[in-house]
Amino acid sequence: MTPTPANSQPAAPIGPFRDEMIWQQLKTVRDPEIPVNIVDLGLVYGAAAVPAENGGKRIEVRMTLTAPGCAMSDVIKAEVERKLASLPEVREVRVEVVFDPPWDKSKMSEAAKLQLGFDADYGTSPKSSGSLKVIR
Repeated sequence: MTPTPANSQPAAPIGPFRDEMIWQQLKTVRDPEIPVNIVDLGLVYGAAAVPAENGGKRIEVRMTLTAPGCAMSDVIKAEVERKLASLPEVREVRVEVVFDPPWDKSKMSEAAKLQLGFDADYGTSPKSSGSLKVIR
């Protein structure tokens, strides 16, 4: 198997449409300011394929950004739309960017937390042993 250069785009999935293709494609979208994909960052609240009016599939995505004023919001949304539109049978992609519920670091996967240098137990209450207070 030949390695793929870091700056090249992965090929669109081949074969009939499968729902898992949506999440595979979403995992290839990265926030340009954070070296983690948008799924592991916890930015995607939902994604599903529904029948399109003109046949084929329409993919509906509900997602957020790390901050309402994110300078890269248009870039991220356009990349999601482009990558999902490349899937077989997809005729339309609708991406809704929402800020309720607001994003916070607790929505990240354990892998993303580790990649970004957060403790694996980030966001959990420290365990206390007896009368000693644990300070972090």
